[in-house]
Amino acid sequence: MANVQYYDVILKPIVTEKSMAAMGEKKYTFLVHTEANKSMIKEAVEKMFEGTKVKNVNTMNLDGKTKRRGMTFGKTAKTKKAIVTLTEDSKDIEIFEGL
Repeated sequence: MANVQYYDVILKPIVTEKSMAAMGEKKYTFLVHTEANKSMIKEAVEKMFEGTKVKNVNTMNLDGKTKRRGMTFGKTAKTKKAIVTLTEDSKDIEIFEGL
């Protein structure tokens, strides 16, 4: 496994209708490094966003989609998505505040 630091784990937040609705329950969705495990994701969220306490982390591996250009077929890159649930006494994540 590659040497993945905590600032390399979280790639970007996922902003969809479903993920925005889950923010009311303190659930935040992120696109994460494909080799990151749940404990690495928990550590990264708590270090990157001050005052947050992670209660639970759910992850899912997504296969790449098959794409076609003319007669040639290919696949997009595999991705990994994480849904992070914060505790009740935890602060909210600031990057989602203005959305």
